[in-house]
Amino acid sequence: MENQSSVPVHVSIIMDGNGRWAQERGKERIFGHAEGIESVRACTEAAVETGVRYLSLFAFSEENWGRPEKEVGFLMEMMMKSIREEVPKLMKNGVRLIVLGNRARLSDSLNAAIDGCMEETAGNTALTLIIFLSYSGKWDILQAAKKMALDLLEHPEKKEEVEKMGMDAFGRYLITDGIPDPDMIVRTSGEERLSNYMLWQSAYSEFYFTDVLWPDFRKDSFRQALEVYAHRNRRYGKVK
Repeated sequence: MENQSSVPVHVSIIMDGNGRWAQERGKERIFGHAEGIESVRACTEAAVETGVRYLSLFAFSEENWGRPEKEVGFLMEMMMKSIREEVPKLMKNGVRLIVLGNRARLSDSLNAAIDGCMEETAGNTALTLIIFLSYSGKWDILQAAKKMALDLLEHPEKKEEVEKMGMDAFGRYLITDGIPDPDMIVRTSGEERLSNYMLWQSAYSEFYFTDVLWPDFRKDSFRQALEVYAHRNRRYGKVK
């Protein structure tokens, strides 16, 4: 893209359509999830190539724990395998990995793999790749409110400070503290909803909906989304 200022700092993707992709081919849903890993690789590389600084992916929601046990088990195993196998490529491309969500629900082995990958890639600076795993926007806001309440109970002298607290100050209690809000949220597969994803952080995000199913969303699709973003006029409630 010619105008570097038109490149979003943070692109977030709700990866949707794996199951439908597989069913259209007469296969089980898990085949769609496996193919979707290739799209993760492609979009990560495209983000580095186009100058995006943060790429976040909604991989597994709190609500997804209600899916069939076989599918959930496969997804967790796939996540474990992918994290271990992708480290060399992440290091080669200068990608830092962060995993955010209610990790208390994950297995000890998966958490150990996540911690190892995050530690190994911590010094990379080309791109920060954020995987939202066992996450929901309402949970995030609730855990932030709990943190704030506990902070006040432990430090009652902060009461006046809390009463004067602004939006940015509350944002520091969110799990995404230190990460810029997404400039653009992409959702694949034709669905047009947030599905309880980054409810606070998406207040002024640009939305891009595409009928492309996630396993088919590769570099060209990613670049097309960025081209659409480049022509958006972001006003943040003001007049330009």
